[in-house]
Amino acid sequence: MLVTLDPRDERPLYLQIVDHVRRALLVGTLRAEDPLPSVRELAAELLVNPRTVSQAYRELEGEGVIYVRRGQGTFVAPTVHPDRRERRALVRGVAERALLDARRNGLGLDELVTMIREVAAEDEGEGSPTASTMKRGEEQGAA
Repeated sequence: MLVTLDPRDERPLYLQIVDHVRRALLVGTLRAEDPLPSVRELAAELLVNPRTVSQAYRELEGEGVIYVRRGQGTFVAPTVHPDRRERRALVRGVAERALLDARRNGLGLDELVTMIREVAAEDEGEGSPTASTMKRGEEQGAA
């Protein structure tokens, strides 16, 4: 499970982990009964204190999103089925972060929406979002 933490994000690291797991469930990269990395494995991968990962897992377990099988590991709960409200909450969070970031950089709503549309059109023209994202990253690296 690939988790990335954003040091510029004002939310605590454990909440970023919680949100990543929720997001993975919504987009289908995690499904019911899928195993999660151990606390130590994920902490080593993210270069954070194991207590941070443990706190995230405790919160997810308290919400019924994951469960622990003693001696076997941590797994996505079998009853987890994301619904429309959760997807809307995810989209809203993405929009709020984009708008906040735009405002921090002195950009207006119209500029942000226009650029999102342009980037989306470029991605569609390339055939896949990852291909164009990688291409842009390569161009920036070459500059």
